[in-house]
Formats: sequence, C-alpha cells, structure tokens
Amino acid sequence: MSTPQIVVHRDKELMARAAAARLITKIVDAQSARGSASVVLTGGRNGNGLLAALADAPARDAVDWSRLDLWWGDERFLPEGDPERNATQAREALLDSVDLDPARVHYMPAADGKHDDADAAAESYAAELATAARPEDHGPVPSFDVLLLGVGPDTHVASLFPELPGVRETERTVVGVHGAPKPPPTRVSLTLPAIRAAREVWLLAAGEDKANAVAMALSGAGEIQAPAAGAYGRQRTLWLLDAPAAAQLPRGLYPPASP
Repeated sequence: MSTPQIVVHRDKELMARAAAARLITKIVDAQSARGSASVVLTGGRNGNGLLAALADAPARDAVDWSRLDLWWGDERFLPEGDPERNATQAREALLDSVDLDPARVHYMPAADGKHDDADAAAESYAAELATAARPEDHGPVPSFDVLLLGVGPDTHVASLFPELPGVRETERTVVGVHGAPKPPPTRVSLTLPAIRAAREVWLLAAGEDKANAVAMALSGAGEIQAPAAGAYGRQRTLWLLDAPAAAQLPRGLYPPASP
C-alpha cells in the first residue's frame, strides 16, 4: 500500500492539462523500459477531460500508441455505441484520433453483445484480464502502469459505490453492479483487489461538489463507506485535484507547493 500523494491545481482545466502531461511521460517511460505500457481509463467529466487534454497535448506524438494496452475500470452495461458508455466517450475524446492497435484496446462487453447480463460480462472481462497477466504480475490481472479513477461526490470509484456488494468483493477482479445509485443502474466494474494490482493509481477530482468526498477519503474513512479510500497503487497513489475539490482537506494534508 502506497501513501497518498496530493497535488492541487488552480482549476480543472489546468488539472486536466497537467494530468495529461504526467500520463504522456509515464507511458513513454514505461515503453522505454519494457517495450509497451498499459493504462486503465476512467469515464466521467474528469476522466474525459484528461483524455481531451491528451488529444490536444503537443507531446502526444511522443507516445507509441501502437504499443499501448488500454483497459477500463468500469463501464455502463448499455448497447455498443451508446453515448453514455465510457468507451464511446473515450473514443470521441481521444481514441479515434490516435493510431492504436485494435487488439490492444480492451473494451468491456456491451449489453447487446454475446453476454445476457452484467455478471456474465464481468466474468468475460475477468478472463480477458487473466489471459493478459504475465507470471511476473503474480496475480490474475496485469500490473497496469497507471490506473485512472474519477472520484464521485459520494466517494465512489469505478462503479464501486458505498456499502454496495461490489466494494466488499475480495476475491473476484471484475463484478456486475446492480442497483447503482446513479443511472444507469447496471454496470461492470473492476474490484478493489484488481485496482490495487496497478503500479500507480491516480484519482481525479475537480469541483466543489467533490470536496467532501475527497476530505472523507483522505481522512481515514473505511473503504466500505468511502470506496475511494481503498483505491491505492503498489508503488504510488496520486490524488490530482483542483482547488475547489481540495477545499475541505485538513491543512495537514494540503500540499504546501501545489501549482
């Protein structure tokens, strides 16, 4: 378990641009070291904002997109191409404009595919993750270089909501989510054990509506009540915030020299 590091930016636009620059550097470094890189994407306004900033970044062509594996932390169990699917939004923000290898883009199953329900879709995605895991990963999922998570106003990450069964899961790597408190109610999500397999976990939060959730997760709340508190990487856990989202942090946690 890595100790959370906190970076606070002036506003959400700067946060997105800075996060995009960090991600480019991390991908390039991983590709230089191991030949390829792996990133887990997140949806929502902050995840999509990062992808849009990445699309506009002058340094984006430093990435060899053909040697990048992309996964998703969660997905709305909706038909392929539905505008509310995280994959659809990611393609619009970035993916359709870069030269990815289609075999390395690992979409979560859609509701109109070969799986009848979210539980079957979750089992299928777990199997795909297990197939991609290497012996050196020491587990049923790859050691992702960076796993991105947006933090919800209720402290949810991926589609792991407070008190619901998914956040209590300790064995499976992917679960179907039913009765989510925000629409759509049916989803597919990585679990906390899968999230914690990542080398680095970056949590993104911008806006005053996230301030209470950020403060709760970073002030010792339990992961069942505050799932974001249970999301951490093996080597690094990085909280990327804008000033409004950091407004309720105890002064002892607030970084002294954030841009």
